[in-house]
Amino acid sequence: MSIRLHDFALSGHAHRVRLFLSLLGLPFETVPVNMLKGEHKSQPFLALNAFGQVPVLEDGDVTLSDSNAINIYLALKHDPSRQWWPESPAQIARVQHWLSVAAGQLAQGAARARWICLTGGTPDQAVIDTAVQLLRVMDQHLAGQRFLASSQHPTVADIALYSYTVRAPEGGIPLEAYPHVRRWLSELEALPGFVPMPSTQPFKKPA
Repeated sequence: MSIRLHDFALSGHAHRVRLFLSLLGLPFETVPVNMLKGEHKSQPFLALNAFGQVPVLEDGDVTLSDSNAINIYLALKHDPSRQWWPESPAQIARVQHWLSVAAGQLAQGAARARWICLTGGTPDQAVIDTAVQLLRVMDQHLAGQRFLASSQHPTVADIALYSYTVRAPEGGIPLEAYPHVRRWLSELEALPGFVPMPSTQPFKKPA
């Protein structure tokens, strides 16, 4: 039975799953969800995810929401090498740390700034400060090792941070001051099966 991904192309959360499916070489069917028209709040979609958020993954009789949870599931089920989700307790903890950062500082900083700008607003200073602080921490961390949770290879932690980091400039947050972050982005973009996070211009949400 094929994998179905309920997707919104401009969502970095959805891109995380789309990217990981491609990196794993898994075929899947895309089910577009027009969030600008409110399809994520429709009853059929809410039956899949009561929170009304993309992405949602259907894999046979398994239905999952939350991009990080989905990618953990995909790694455990479809990556026998255990590269993407490690086995040692210390490594698992390091990956989980960065997944928490993705759901916290990244979502509240670069991701929020981008969405505000795309919908015609201006991020307040607290949002910008959150994004910049995270970029500084990431840059310092990546100066000492190749990937976020491993020196040898990427993990789901890198997938979780990639999409909104690479599009931080769309939220008015340039990346020029963070050479190690830019090197890390380039390494991920060179992986076989990589698919880019779409770039877009500002738009207005329907009233």
